[in-house]
Amino acid sequence: MKAELGRKPNPMTNRTTVEPKSEREIIVTRTFNAPARLVFQAWTTPALFKRWWVPKSIPLPLLSYEADIRVGGGYRLVFGVDGTKTMAFFGKYIEVIPHSRIVWTNDESGEDGAVTTVTLEERGDTTLQVLHELYRSKELRDAALASGAYDGMAETFGQLDEELATLSAKG
Repeated sequence: MKAELGRKPNPMTNRTTVEPKSEREIIVTRTFNAPARLVFQAWTTPALFKRWWVPKSIPLPLLSYEADIRVGGGYRLVFGVDGTKTMAFFGKYIEVIPHSRIVWTNDESGEDGAVTTVTLEERGDTTLQVLHELYRSKELRDAALASGAYDGMAETFGQLDEELATLSAKG
């Protein structure tokens, strides 16, 4: 039993948790076996982000991703829907601190959009990532939970684990 406690986490055992924190907040946590600089790189390099963001089990292709990741910069993700339509998600970056914090708006819903904050905390050879979403109301938070928007997070962050293992191997 003590040997298990001392083991390092690996991509297959790192767990993603999704939980409401308050009436307006949702917190998603995951530990990665990589330094914060690599996790930050995966979040802020569009070519890398496109490889891990969409769960492979969901038939929703990410057609394009453009990002100007700096305070005041913006992002736009365009997904294919049913092979005939597209759906876009977009917003602005309001805080970017290399290797530790990214904050952006989700503007596609107009004034009802959430603010997303990703924080990265290095802990030895691992990085704790906390994704925090703040909604304008309990009803909007509940609608996001009911929509299934968080159902694929474990798979998404499992894919990020795989991408980080590749980045780590490259040095």
